[in-house]
Amino acid sequence: MKPDVRLDNGCLRVVGDIDPETVVTVRRHGEALIAKGNGELEVDLSGLGVAHSVVLSLLLCWARHARTCQRSLVFTGASERLRSLASLSGLQRHLQGLS
Repeated sequence: MKPDVRLDNGCLRVVGDIDPETVVTVRRHGEALIAKGNGELEVDLSGLGVAHSVVLSLLLCWARHARTCQRSLVFTGASERLRSLASLSGLQRHLQGLS
């Protein structure tokens, strides 16, 4: 399934499969949406397909971008596989909601 990122009632929803070929486009689109608001933003990952390591890189980029926009992100709906990848790599402490 082609990946998509959309802002829906104050929640950034991620759907589809993100892989090395699509991650840059998804990253840029998400960053544009993150920059549009202020305050805390929920990032719903429940519609995400395969939990690939590039997804962790994407989420870290979004978290860094959100800080520059003076926003905070809370990740929800992450699969057990994605939470496990974050834990094994020690990244869960940098991605609120993935612990």
